[in-house]
Amino acid sequence: MSDLKQQLQKITEHLKREIASLRTGRATPALVEDLEIDYYGSKTPLKAIASISSPDPKQLVIQPWDKNAIQPIEKAIQTSSLGVNPIAEKDAIRIAIPALTEERRKELAKLLGRSVEDARIQVRKHREDALREVDRNAKDKVISEDQKFRGKNEVQKIVNEANEKIDEMGKTKEREIMTV
Repeated sequence: MSDLKQQLQKITEHLKREIASLRTGRATPALVEDLEIDYYGSKTPLKAIASISSPDPKQLVIQPWDKNAIQPIEKAIQTSSLGVNPIAEKDAIRIAIPALTEERRKELAKLLGRSVEDARIQVRKHREDALREVDRNAKDKVISEDQKFRGKNEVQKIVNEANEKIDEMGKTKEREIMTV
């Protein structure tokens, strides 16, 4: 049961990171921190080579620790799916976050829905594994019939809690996205 709880915790943490990178019209470092930058021949996450700040809700400032990284960072942002245009300065890159159009909001809501559904699918897979394990233990006489039914109920309770958390995260993010 504790193994199941850990796995479901990992799923919710992954979903949290995934939906944090969805644009909501506000500038947040999570939008760009995991972008892969081609830095001296290797793919490196942006957060490993620069500091990212948000001086106001509509702007991001990226300050690389190595000034030679400005060009690759700018290129990676332009080729990303963010739909923003970086402005390279002497020692930093500024990104103005435009307001989202209604069409883009709906697109992001669909992406969010896919991410939430993927998380639910992972939860179902882990539930099935846990239920198989309970059945196997009962078949091998490791646990009694009563313990088998208690175990199945406990698995379902844990899964329901994880699904509620996933749904709440999805609804909260969807409200953020759809708010003008």
